[in-house]
Amino acid sequence: MPKRDDIKKIMIIGAGPIVIGQACEFDYSGAQACKALREEGYKVCLVNSNPATIMTDPDMADRTYIEPVTPEAITKIIEREKPDALLPTVGGQTALNVSVALAESGVLDKFNVELIGAKLGAIKKAEDRNLFKQAMERIGLNVPVSALAHNMDEAMAAIDTVKLPAIIRPAFTLGGTGGSAAYTKKEYEDKCRVGLNASPVSQILIEQSVTGWKEYELEIMRDLKDNVVIVCSIENFDPMGMHTGDSITVAPAQTLTDKEYQIMRNAAIDIIREIGVETGGSNIQFAVNPENGELFIIEMNPRVSRSSALASKATGFPIARIAAKLSVGYTLDEIRNDITGQTPSCFEPAIDYCVVKVPRFAFEKFPSADCRIDTQMKSVGEAMSIGRTFKESLQKAMRSLETGSFGFDAKPEPDEDTLRRKLEFASEDRLWSVGEAIRAGWSIDRLYKLTGIDRWFLHNIKQIIDTETDVAENGIESNGRLRELKTLGFSDKRLSQLAGVTEDDIRNRRIKAGIEPVFKRVDTCAAEFDANTPYLYSTYEEECEADVTGKKKIMILGGGPNRIGQGIEFDYCCVHGVIGLKKDGFETIMVNCNPETVSTDYDTSDRLYFEPLTFEDVMAIIKLENPDGVIVQFGGQTPLNLALRLEKAGAPIIGTSPASIHRAEDRESFKALLDKLNLKQPENGIATNPDEALKVAGDIGYPVVVRPSYVLGGRAMEIVHDDESLSFYMANAVSASPDHPVLIDKF
Repeated sequence: MPKRDDIKKIMIIGAGPIVIGQACEFDYSGAQACKALREEGYKVCLVNSNPATIMTDPDMADRTYIEPVTPEAITKIIEREKPDALLPTVGGQTALNVSVALAESGVLDKFNVELIGAKLGAIKKAEDRNLFKQAMERIGLNVPVSALAHNMDEAMAAIDTVKLPAIIRPAFTLGGTGGSAAYTKKEYEDKCRVGLNASPVSQILIEQSVTGWKEYELEIMRDLKDNVVIVCSIENFDPMGMHTGDSITVAPAQTLTDKEYQIMRNAAIDIIREIGVETGGSNIQFAVNPENGELFIIEMNPRVSRSSALASKATGFPIARIAAKLSVGYTLDEIRNDITGQTPSCFEPAIDYCVVKVPRFAFEKFPSADCRIDTQMKSVGEAMSIGRTFKESLQKAMRSLETGSFGFDAKPEPDEDTLRRKLEFASEDRLWSVGEAIRAGWSIDRLYKLTGIDRWFLHNIKQIIDTETDVAENGIESNGRLRELKTLGFSDKRLSQLAGVTEDDIRNRRIKAGIEPVFKRVDTCAAEFDANTPYLYSTYEEECEADVTGKKKIMILGGGPNRIGQGIEFDYCCVHGVIGLKKDGFETIMVNCNPETVSTDYDTSDRLYFEPLTFEDVMAIIKLENPDGVIVQFGGQTPLNLALRLEKAGAPIIGTSPASIHRAEDRESFKALLDKLNLKQPENGIATNPDEALKVAGDIGYPVVVRPSYVLGGRAMEIVHDDESLSFYMANAVSASPDHPVLIDKF
């Protein structure tokens, strides 16, 4: 079908400010949609209130409004701009809810604005819990036993039907906001009240709990000719009971039989047709009873979601871009796959690698917060890794989080009751607790009963832990053994910890033996066609597909996973660095591991490496590419922390020098600089261990402010009032050393 010529101007609504559950993945989707529609000659009018986004750059849309994403503000813009159509599906739940409000209030009809991508009826049928339940029943698909409530009287009556434990799901919310699990009547009453307040339409679905069942997602796309493709299957490592954004996820699904997958695939196609999403992408979530294979439909997002961003980066299939083109009349067979340059978008992606996403939490910022993970999303970001096996990809993802962990690091051994609680109730470090339990001799069956994590995943973790034990006891006997360990995803750092040597010892031995990573391409087709776009990941095999050029080139290190204090603003800087360097004729290389970002889009840089931002992983790319310069100052604290070591290893750091970075970031060096310039500063001292800290605080007098080196957003900074608190802080909050001194100054 040709593109529509009856519409000329299209409005795109952005997601507004970053909140938990709605982050920079909607900058990625909005930016892709803007570019895709303008390529087709449409005028794009964009509304968003977030100044840290690429999509609000003046040259991204024809008209950009930095205004509140509210029905009132957008009504005024519609009256002024008179767009022909509104695309509501690339700005998250915020854009979807505002679009529904504009449609229901008559604003869109009044100004003759058509909803494209998803019609009002389809949005309501997917988002309204009762309508969705009725739709699933019409097509013969199972949903959990449930009841709808609009007030507390209806909620209390519903529990007689649903029974406890129950899941409370508010309608028209994002990231599971207001959602929760209730196990007692008092808890149920309190959580229903929260859910009703969270829903903009005062509606909650009280649902039979399927906690402990396996959870899967399918990313699916449909066009106006009713062609449907499954872009990606995603399996949750964690069972039902937590928000999928807080779960470790794996693509493609690992533990489904082909028959089970085909049943799920057919159900997804039936669902998107019944709901009526005519063009674009949707995310559908399933629960599977591990005992008998019974399949329940949990929910559907009739829009681009965080899982869509993950699926796009996992497969190379640009969901938001294609969804935008479908919304103006194209069909899947008419849209070329930019990665291959040959195949149409109706070819379902095929991948010959394993992708693991691990969420990033920030509970350290909120010591009194409830750290248990449930149906309301609490993670602030995520890291994604690609490897040839689950074990390799999982270990790469763990070190991508930048929490100081380089694998299944041994923790202080907890007592059995504490470990059981850590396993039974999901938390940010449950993955590491699984490793601790295996070290302690717990059986796979016992772990499965406590966690609900599929035995296949547990066996893979056990293989990693058993290998660690062997290295700790026997060392690394041969270079062949070292290569084998690297194929399992072990970092040099983790191997050095296990073998009782330094990281440089492992690194030097590995390089001398010629054990170095090769780089494979993400091509959407499992190497059936050549890939035009150099989108790469590392692994330890024989053939390297990098095809390095001899052009003048600059590498930019990204910011890694989002966290409080390091978010979308640094991705903005990285992307603009790429744009500026391209204009000056340089080939640009981006290194990052955040699937939500514009910087990891396939068409942002000339070459993209989806890799952890660690010394080992970055140096492997530098050695391969031999760039003329490496820029570390755009990606926030993450690349700054690598600068000195990279320079010592021969990396050509350009821009701000590592020496200048160290002078600003290292507390002792910065204090010396202020002293040299004779500038005033609070009375202070430097400590590299707990005893020095107590002496400095005693000389200055409490209260004092404790400031670590090389941190961002005030991380681990604290006001301390006495010796006991300072001793606890130095033992638990920071790792002070001569290389990382702590500044203690008068408060």
